Amino acid sequence: MEKKVCVAVIGCGRIAQAGHFPAFCGIPEMLRIKYACDLIPEKAEAVKAAYPALVENTVTDYRVALADKEVEAVFVLTSNLEHYRVSMDALKAGKHVFCEKPITINYPLSVEMAETAEKYRRLLCIGVCNRYQRSVELLERMNAEGKFGNLYHVYCSFRKYRCIPGLGGAFTTKAESGGGVLIDWGVHFFDLIFYVLGGVKLKTVTCDAYGEMAKDMRDYVYLDMHAEDTKDLNGKFDVDDFVSGYIRTDKASVSFNGAWAQNLDHDEMYVDFLGDKGGARLDYCGMITYYTVENGVLETRKPAYKIPDMYCEEDRAFLNAVRSGGVPKNEIHAVLESAKLLDALYESAGKKREITF
Repeated sequence: MEKKVCVAVIGCGRIAQAGHFPAFCGIPEMLRIKYACDLIPEKAEAVKAAYPALVENTVTDYRVALADKEVEAVFVLTSNLEHYRVSMDALKAGKHVFCEKPITINYPLSVEMAETAEKYRRLLCIGVCNRYQRSVELLERMNAEGKFGNLYHVYCSFRKYRCIPGLGGAFTTKAESGGGVLIDWGVHFFDLIFYVLGGVKLKTVTCDAYGEMAKDMRDYVYLDMHAEDTKDLNGKFDVDDFVSGYIRTDKASVSFNGAWAQNLDHDEMYVDFLGDKGGARLDYCGMITYYTVENGVLETRKPAYKIPDMYCEEDRAFLNAVRSGGVPKNEIHAVLESAKLLDALYESAGKKREITF
C-alpha cells in the first residue's frame, strides 16, 4: 500500500464542506489531513467534528502548517483574493498546491503563480472540477474522435433567478472577488468548453456586463441566496450580475449569457456544441444529448452512464500526481487561457469595445 500524502486544508468554508471534505471520504487511503486551517476557528472545528477520522488538528494560522516539514501538499479553499497570497506562500514553502477556482482575481497574478510553481518545481493545480465530470470527459473524447465533424460554435447559458450570493460580502465586493457571475460561474463554463475543444488560443472577445438587480441592496427580493451567512447589507455590490458576449478562438466561436439574477423565473444552465456532423447539449453537471444523422435518418441519442463525484476524481488526480508525478489536466498552465479570457471580457465591458489579442 502506498504512503498517504500528508496535507493541510486551508479554508474550511463552503467549498470545503460541500465539495472537498465529502470527496476526501471517498479516498481516505490516499491522504492524511494533518491540519484543517481557518481564520474562523469554529469552521475548522466543524470539519474536525464532522470528519474525526480524517482531520488530526485545527489551527487558525496556515503558516503553522506550511512550517511543518511533514506536510507535502495543501488545498487552498479560501476566498478568491486569498488564493494568490496563500498559494504563493505554500509554493515558496516547498508544498504542492491545489487551489480552488478562479486561480485568483486577475490574469497577471495568475501568471505569477504559474511562474512561482515552475521556479520551486512544485505542482499547482486549479479547481476546475468539470474537467473531471464524466459528461465533459465524454464530450472531449467525442470531439477528438470527430463525432461533431467541424465543431464551429459553442453556446453556453449560466443563468438563474435572483440568487446573488452573499450580497454585500466578499462575493459582491470586486476588490475581494475580482468580479461577479462571470468570474464565479463563467470560469467553469469557459474552462470546460476550452477543454472539450482541446485547448484554444484567443483571437477577439466582446462583452457587456451589468450590475442592476441589487443596486439598492435593501430592496433586493430573493427566494434563495447562496452563502447567505456572509451577507452584509452595509457592504458593497460593485460586481456584475448579468453578462453577455462573444468569443473568437482559433477553433470554435463561443457566445454566452450569464446571470446570477434576472427577472425571469427560469434556470438555464447548459452548453450547446454545434458541429456540421453532430451536435450535443450538456445539461450542466448532468447528462449529454447527442444529435446526428445516420443513414439519412435524424438521430437523437441519450447515452446512459454513471457520473462519479467530480470533486473526488479531481482530488484523486492531484494526490496521484503528488505521489507519482505526472501532469493532471487541471495543472495551472492548462487553465491560464481561461484566466486571460476573464480579464479580457471585463476589459471589453469596461471599455465598451472589442478586445483583440
